[in-house]
Amino acid sequence: MRSAAAGLPFSPLLRYDDDMHPTKAAYPCALTIAGSDSGGGAGIQADLKTFAANGVYGASVITALTAQNTTGVRAIHTAPTAIIAAQMDAVLEDLPIGAIKIGMLSSAAVIRVVADRLRAHAPRPLVLDPVMVAKSGDPLLHADAIAALTEELLPLAALLTPNLPEAARLLGLPAIADAAGAARALHALGPDAVLLKGGHAAGEEITDLLALPDGAVHVFRHPRLATPNTHGTGCSLSSAIAAGLAKRLPLPHAVEHAITWLHGAIAHAWPLGAGHGPVHHFWQLWPPAEAE
Repeated sequence: MRSAAAGLPFSPLLRYDDDMHPTKAAYPCALTIAGSDSGGGAGIQADLKTFAANGVYGASVITALTAQNTTGVRAIHTAPTAIIAAQMDAVLEDLPIGAIKIGMLSSAAVIRVVADRLRAHAPRPLVLDPVMVAKSGDPLLHADAIAALTEELLPLAALLTPNLPEAARLLGLPAIADAAGAARALHALGPDAVLLKGGHAAGEEITDLLALPDGAVHVFRHPRLATPNTHGTGCSLSSAIAAGLAKRLPLPHAVEHAITWLHGAIAHAWPLGAGHGPVHHFWQLWPPAEAE
């Protein structure tokens, strides 16, 4: 099937008017503010792939350069705060950004400049993924930056998306024993809503809890997949939620769609590299991989 606009093929990811022309509303935009992953599986690269796979135009602000692959992080170079601020101003002054995802912010200085520029521009729904440790176990957030993250960014977030170890660090606990109680405690720190991800818990089923501003809690359960190809899952999930918010989906629907999409991306991933391989962001668009 083809649209009337220059004979372009019809895409189910876009919206069309009655004459089958893509409408301007069909190109929602989202912004990722995060670090670069040279291996392409997480960070800025995963975020932009996620936006594209979910029918959203992606812009980016790079907060750090990392030298990493599927086995670990070898080096981190934090971008100058003036460059981070300039990137944010350039994007937010020009593009119709409908939602923002924040990932790796390696230092308190970076956190403060990001918060300052967010407050300077018109507010957008903000999905905050408190990236602290890479899949390989390498630290990505300085210990002294946790207080700045809590004070500066949590009150600006429409949604906070920590995993269980991240939630424990934000709350100053050795571990999370009560997920529902932890979600409520995190909500008290300032974000409008909290998605507490249960992937680090034991068991063959993963339970994610979404605590909403009105006190309602949505529970999402899905089977655990036995695969090493999970690099970038946190980045990709938060970006998929931001993509849904950029499309103006209600938050519970954006979260449900993102979890379902990511489950497919993990299930369809193929081995790549010697460590934790990336998920398959374009599993709905690319043919299945074949073994060599």
